[in-house]
Amino acid sequence: MSAPDTGVRTLHVLVGYDGSPSAVNAIEAAAALLPSATASILNLWEPPFTSPELRHRVMERAANAEALGRLLETEGRAEADRLARNGVKLAQAAGWDAEPLVKRTFGGDGYQFARTAEELDADLMVVGSRGMSGMRASMGSVSELVVHVSPVPVLVVPHPLTTVEWTAVESGPVVVGTDGSEHSRRALTAATELLSHRRRLMVAVEESEGSPAPSPVEGTELVTVRCAGRSGRPRATASTLADEAARRGAAVVVMGSRGRGGSRDTLVGHVTRALLHCAHRPVLVVPSRPAG
Repeated sequence: MSAPDTGVRTLHVLVGYDGSPSAVNAIEAAAALLPSATASILNLWEPPFTSPELRHRVMERAANAEALGRLLETEGRAEADRLARNGVKLAQAAGWDAEPLVKRTFGGDGYQFARTAEELDADLMVVGSRGMSGMRASMGSVSELVVHVSPVPVLVVPHPLTTVEWTAVESGPVVVGTDGSEHSRRALTAATELLSHRRRLMVAVEESEGSPAPSPVEGTELVTVRCAGRSGRPRATASTLADEAARRGAAVVVMGSRGRGGSRDTLVGHVTRALLHCAHRPVLVVPSRPAG
């Protein structure tokens, strides 16, 4: 897999793909946001997984339990290979230079996904989400777990997106949620590095009148909006940020995995977690510690 030599480092993206509409949606949105990236399209295969339809066919051919196990292993791997290749075709159609990747796993897919990102030295991971409210993601429950354990930024793409939201993905600005913490500063740095071709806007949610606002950053507009719900509630803060992103036609919302209360939060901060549930547009979650 190669990319034209333009003198600028090409971003490498790891995409979780299982053939679902949510995963297809994630590839299309990520390619629009990162048009010059290269991609590895990963299918995580857990033996003796096959689709229910294929499993039924295989059972008819097996003479005994041992033969059934061998057939399931062979057919399951072949099915995983086909899924990864189909994902590559979609990524190439969206403009990416892509390659297929199949990993055998025995549970803990989110951890395997994160380990693979480290092995490939990926700049970004991409997962699809069916709203995440029911813990259903394009790779089972993997998308939320990936956000918790990832050593690199994770782009979570909700499914479905409306026409207005697709238009925003194609050309809208990048909204970076900020509370003045080191985590939000790291989020801005990641947005600048990964989405340098998009206009960036920092949005701070004012919890109460007169509360201190984060300091502006040169070259990036800072907007402060009053929390629309009960002050101090993560859901209210997240909803306010999501509404402001929608009002401004944001392509993506970028958040640090933790905010000021990171030391008290477990893994992913409460506001970031709430945003993943309520934002009807891609969310880029930047880990509290850089990879490596």
